[in-house]
Amino acid sequence: MAAVSTQRVYDALAPVVTDAGYDLEDVSVSAAGRRSVVRVVVDRDGGIDLDAVADVSRILSAALDESDVMGAGSYVLEVTSPGVDRPLTQPRHWRRAAGRLVSVAVAESGTVRARIVEADEAGVALDVDGDVQRIPHDRLGPGHVQVEFARGETS
Repeated sequence: MAAVSTQRVYDALAPVVTDAGYDLEDVSVSAAGRRSVVRVVVDRDGGIDLDAVADVSRILSAALDESDVMGAGSYVLEVTSPGVDRPLTQPRHWRRAAGRLVSVAVAESGTVRARIVEADEAGVALDVDGDVQRIPHDRLGPGHVQVEFARGETS
């Protein structure tokens, strides 16, 4: 079985995902016995639910079957949304995480723990201990969403 090029698969699927109204976040291709596993991560504003994953899976499966990027080998397609552990690296990632608590390295300031107030193409507004700071993307390292467990009130 010839190795399948992850970049070729990405290039073939990117316009299909975009046309369907989603963002292609990642593609990986790995060997699993006599098959390849194609793992595709998609997202969009507002997130994606299981119905959206099923729709995208059908669209991508048809696109892969119609193209030659997978060669003659068989494959398993997995479509998923980004997990909470995905680093925030693109402006859209920051925008979609508005309201979330993050840990991020800021140039000249070190690592801060802050809440995302808002984000756009120019930068991110972070609430650091009650002080909102506007930081351009080029001064931010990858952000990491912090899992918060809300405590219920006890009486």
